Amino acid sequence: VPATKAEELARALLAHPDCEAIGLGARDSLRLEAGLCLYGNDIDTTTSPIEAALEWAIQKARKAGGDRTGGFPGADRILGELANGTTRRRVGLKPEGKAPVRSHARLYADAEGQTEIGEVTSGTFGPSAEGPVAMGYVPTEFADVGKQVFAEVRGKYLPVTVAALPFVTPTYKR
Repeated sequence: VPATKAEELARALLAHPDCEAIGLGARDSLRLEAGLCLYGNDIDTTTSPIEAALEWAIQKARKAGGDRTGGFPGADRILGELANGTTRRRVGLKPEGKAPVRSHARLYADAEGQTEIGEVTSGTFGPSAEGPVAMGYVPTEFADVGKQVFAEVRGKYLPVTVAALPFVTPTYKR
């Protein structure tokens, strides 16, 4: 939308009876429940799509064996990671209890906080998931769904389970 038409579009949307204004908190909880990345939090220029679990965004024709293999920025790294794996992986995280685990919380392999393994990139209470949800990066050996890790929250090491993304099953039609 051209900048000159943005306000007109916003007013037209808000005039519709099924639309209401929401803030960044609602946007953040909904995108997190959907397992969607936020640039600057969950991905940045140092993150590969393989580390971020975004393989679905790479055209099949560009993958190894495709009609037009490679030929895109970062192809050597990305195709290598598709073939050989990565050292870390973005995962969904379900904290036990009701306390949300926020961005930048450190993740540990043990309940004593002796072995740091990763970091939470996004975390909040998920209203549709009816509990706290988070995403973060862990070494691939900790990335299996059901694996338990521990998040440091206010000096305590709380159990967190690696979960499948998205946290809420989409109900939209493609």
